[in-house]
Amino acid sequence: MLASGNPGKLREFAQLLGGLGLKVRPQSDFGVHDVEETGLTFVENALLKAREASRVSGLPALADDSGLEVDALDGQPGIYSARYAGEPKSDARNNQKLLDALAAVPTAQRTGRYWCVLVLLRHAEDPVPLIVQQRWDGQLLEAPRGEGGFGYDALFWLPEQGRSVAELSAEDKNRLSHRGRALRELMAALRASPGYL
Repeated sequence: MLASGNPGKLREFAQLLGGLGLKVRPQSDFGVHDVEETGLTFVENALLKAREASRVSGLPALADDSGLEVDALDGQPGIYSARYAGEPKSDARNNQKLLDALAAVPTAQRTGRYWCVLVLLRHAEDPVPLIVQQRWDGQLLEAPRGEGGFGYDALFWLPEQGRSVAELSAEDKNRLSHRGRALRELMAALRASPGYL
């Protein structure tokens, strides 16, 4: 079970895990609602989400907490990426707030990175969760480019690709992204721990 209600994340996890013969089921299938993210780090928030999802469902739970860290903004929006512009959550308003905050920042200083932390719990009280984290470095554009992805993808420029994340195919995004690499690391950890689940 994926401890998330984010349609973009659900779509990406379904694509990433589908090749392994695993079906991703969202927390809503089990009557799990979003938990308040009171942690101060991606790890803490992922743990909160996974524990609540596992507690309510009685099943193992995989949770993702991820976000964008911008150097010129002292790491903002960070753990507040999804609600950077306040409630209700809105990718469009978040992107506009980010563009406004970076308006006076020169291109060379518009560096940042996506972070993804994955937490897998066997049960709600699991004392040894599997935790992995990965980053994806890039630069922030001055205007959106591309129609794909979600969140800040249209503003996140990949110099080595010559494209924004929103201009990547789903396959390329899953291969290159922080989330794709974190999930591959998690699957490798599971393969190295037979019987973990």
